[in-house]
Amino acid sequence: MRQDLEYGGQKLKAYVATPKTEVKGGIIVIHEVWGLVDHIKSVADRYASQGYIALAPNLLSETDIAAHATPELQEDLFNPQKRNATQTKMRALMAPIQEPDFASKTISKLKVCFDYLYNLPEIKQRVAVNGFCFGGSYSYSLAIEEPRLKLTLPFYGHVTTEVSELAKIKSPIRAFYGQNDEGLISTLPAVSLAMKQAGVDFESRVYPDCAHAFFNDSNKFAYYEPAAKDAWERVLSYLSKYL
Repeated sequence: MRQDLEYGGQKLKAYVATPKTEVKGGIIVIHEVWGLVDHIKSVADRYASQGYIALAPNLLSETDIAAHATPELQEDLFNPQKRNATQTKMRALMAPIQEPDFASKTISKLKVCFDYLYNLPEIKQRVAVNGFCFGGSYSYSLAIEEPRLKLTLPFYGHVTTEVSELAKIKSPIRAFYGQNDEGLISTLPAVSLAMKQAGVDFESRVYPDCAHAFFNDSNKFAYYEPAAKDAWERVLSYLSKYL
């Protein structure tokens, strides 16, 4: 169902999926750069079917990205024959999220989401975060800013290697990547080392034969079913353990 949260005197639109059984905890689901699309809502529904209240905010509602990020554009970005031309369009489309104050505003919105779930009595202060691509990066960012998180589950996200920043993280982090996602895989050793130096409980899972966005079953060029299925089973296992 749709849920409006209060953010700076404005409305932060979100999708909330609620379980029909006993509540095991809450989870924030952060979308890819395409915005709050049906795929992300379906992920929230999957969490609800497992007993978790899932809240998926629309963090791009103040931009025009969602209006132009059509399913065709998403597929073209992963289509080897159309990728180069599409990347030019994407750079222009992504300009709003490169603005200096975008990150701070987005973290503030995510804190509103966290507090909403954290304060629901049935959740009993058990809140995790799961994000994909753009959302994976902001899952890491929320973990740095919110010490009450119980678990962080980033999929193919970027994160700082500043040890002083990472040392703020209190939740376990279980991260997921595709082996052919060259930009992220090339930096993963440095990330792992920085996490260790910061004392973070960090584990990463790298899947062969797939690349970025392997979990997105709405994109035929990116989705890789074996990795997606295994990752989902592991996510549920981690939630059961830490929430």
